[in-house]
Amino acid sequence: MSTINHDRPINAVTDSLTMIGRSIRLNRRNADTMVMSVVLPLLMMALFVYVFGGAIDTGTAYINYVVPGIILLCVGYGAASTAMAVADDMNKGMIDRLRSLPIRSFAVLTGHVTASVVRNAISTTIVIGAAIAMGFRPSASLLDWILTAGLLLLYVLALSWLAAGLGVIARSVESASVLSFAMLFLPYLSSAFVPTNTMPSFLRGISENQPITPVIETVRSLLTDARGTRGWTALTWCVALLLASFLLATTLYRHRTRN
Repeated sequence: MSTINHDRPINAVTDSLTMIGRSIRLNRRNADTMVMSVVLPLLMMALFVYVFGGAIDTGTAYINYVVPGIILLCVGYGAASTAMAVADDMNKGMIDRLRSLPIRSFAVLTGHVTASVVRNAISTTIVIGAAIAMGFRPSASLLDWILTAGLLLLYVLALSWLAAGLGVIARSVESASVLSFAMLFLPYLSSAFVPTNTMPSFLRGISENQPITPVIETVRSLLTDARGTRGWTALTWCVALLLASFLLATTLYRHRTRN
């Protein structure tokens, strides 16, 4: 009689694909989450462009300045919902049911993170399309778009794994929402909406040395030829955040599901 070896790599891939399919189906059923992750950034973009934009001097068309920040804000909204999805699984018995099955526990988090990347790719494409309709005029070459997509992918993965870790330690969906608030708030303390040199000195130090500002400025430089690119700094932040978030999420998950 043959036995199935669940330690074989092929089983890890199969388990991950199964969980990815499950998470994507959950996204399709929770259309309100997808809609909100698109609608909120669009409302913020319309607010800043049409209400505040005329009073903010950035040395260029304000919509060209603000769209990279809106893109990262959109990514933050999409990743935050990952924390709530993981918390829902952790606290409603889903993980206990999966532990009774011959499936790698790691696949659960992989499914949620991959679904987050797919969800963010769709919402970011919609936001960029809306921005172009509102007057955003990127001057990026094909290579610039590829570099932008690569940097955003790293950023989405880092935030999604961080959100997965927050979802693991959250004791409820509501607490997961509160824990992920920092990811939504941090873009407001960056160069997303106003230049950092207009801020008070103590706030400027925070804004210029937190991870989101170099990512925004690099995306802005790639898409609109703006000055001040910090590509290597942005890449270093994204890779460091991705590694730290991955290790944090998987360690917390193993610790919580050990018993």
